[in-house]
Amino acid sequence: MQSGDQELWSNPAKAQQLMKQISDLREEVVDWNHLTDKIHSLLELAELGDMSLADEIESELGGIEAELDHRELTLLLSGQYDKGNALLAIHAGAGGTESQDWADMLQRMYLRWAEQNKFEAEILDFTPGEEAGIKTVTIAINGKYAYGNLQSEKGTHRLVRISPYDANHRRHTSFAMVEILPEVDDNDEITIQPDEIKVDVYKSSGAGGQNVQKNATAIRITHLPTGMVVSCQNERSQLQNRESALRVLRARLLEIKQEQQDKELAELRGEYKKAEWGSQIRSYVLHPYQLVKDHRTNHEEGNAQAVLDGNLNPFIEAYLRYNAESDRSGGQ
Repeated sequence: MQSGDQELWSNPAKAQQLMKQISDLREEVVDWNHLTDKIHSLLELAELGDMSLADEIESELGGIEAELDHRELTLLLSGQYDKGNALLAIHAGAGGTESQDWADMLQRMYLRWAEQNKFEAEILDFTPGEEAGIKTVTIAINGKYAYGNLQSEKGTHRLVRISPYDANHRRHTSFAMVEILPEVDDNDEITIQPDEIKVDVYKSSGAGGQNVQKNATAIRITHLPTGMVVSCQNERSQLQNRESALRVLRARLLEIKQEQQDKELAELRGEYKKAEWGSQIRSYVLHPYQLVKDHRTNHEEGNAQAVLDGNLNPFIEAYLRYNAESDRSGGQ
């Protein structure tokens, strides 16, 4: 058994990763055993034939069915990074205040979704808009299956509404790009050498008041081989901001590596298309009617405000099933 190998503990990072895998497996076994016990207990209750217990049995059965549905969806999250944390970045599109306000609305939506689903959310970097909203924000979403669940959100999101910033009350269309990246550790397949990065320190920006840091704590890291730049200014110390910036850099480098591998495989199949802003994955219409529609799965929700308040699970579940069906079709 690997965990009993004395050599394993000479590499603390590898040992920690293995122990986490063991802990996750134990937790899954305990959960399945608990569900099995609930099913056996319910069967015994039903075999009593006591009609006064019918409501209790029906309630218990509904809970078991809901848990089985949840576990069925979890089985669809079998990718290499699906179980781990995610980094979510939102970028306002062209259109100034309109798009920056839309990016802010998306930030609120994802923070509410994280709270409702017991994920921890931490804002790593934030650039406010000139008049309102945000230009860009990077959020760490921490919790089991965070990345697997949020994969459905990657792409361009489109908003149609009567603009609160238009004195003539005209209808406007705004766009924002959402990135979803898996968070990777130092001992994963991405390694960053000290001589590959340039680190700049500067003062945090903000809207003013007490939130502006008087000391230079914000960090900007330039990855010299690729020219990629990431920044973090939300923490109180340079050390914390540096580590957060490196988390984002590792995730972005992994995405580049995966995209290159996907490109090479797709070109062999003759089906490669460059990933870019392109058409939207989802539209949020607030006027002249309310509708949120995902253009990949065709899933729709008529209560747009509920979706903007964080009710994203129907879209996430529809995408997981759509993705699984696409994979099966592609493999046939």
